[in-house]
Amino acid sequence: MLFYSFLITLDLRWGILAALGWCYAALARRLVGHRPIPGLLVLGCLGITVRTVIYLLSGNAFVYFVQPILRTVATAATFGISVGIGRPLIARFANDFCPLTADVRARPAIAQLFRRLTYLWAGVNATAAAVSLTLLLTVPTAVFVGTATVAAWAITCTGVILTVSDSVRTARSEGLATSIEPNGSLRAYIVPGPDGGGAAESGDERTVRACAGADG
Repeated sequence: MLFYSFLITLDLRWGILAALGWCYAALARRLVGHRPIPGLLVLGCLGITVRTVIYLLSGNAFVYFVQPILRTVATAATFGISVGIGRPLIARFANDFCPLTADVRARPAIAQLFRRLTYLWAGVNATAAAVSLTLLLTVPTAVFVGTATVAAWAITCTGVILTVSDSVRTARSEGLATSIEPNGSLRAYIVPGPDGGGAAESGDERTVRACAGADG
């Protein structure tokens, strides 16, 4: 909002400088208050500094706005490549938010879920980049800033909804549940079976057992 306000009332240069000043003000507040500085804040300050310097040297608004689009394209490619090499990024991110036990991670359905979601977020980033680039090339700067932001939020929210729905559906079919640890972290685990002695069967395991029974 600060960037957009300065862009509308003054011009693009002042909007960029206002955004830069806001980032460093947030950093300074944490330094003065001796509070922890998040890595994302440091990366954000460095990123907007580089973009601002490049814009001031070139004087080209397209150069300023195309940089985050190129980063989004790179992110989409990284997601896709991670699946190709057998190390889907979503598996790593999922463990950061909700640690999974080894037996849960080893389940085929969970591995397939991680691959699907990694491809999904590759598509989300690619779509967001395509929409932003199209807007950048076709509408005035003031219109681009507002519409690109709304479009990015809409695409991201769609990705989040699809991620949650697919994860919940898979967790239920695999008999998984979550609990909050004493330290406040979230943990996923396998719900014991009806006899209380083992893990609940997965959907594939139930299908195999049913087919075996039919053959008998």
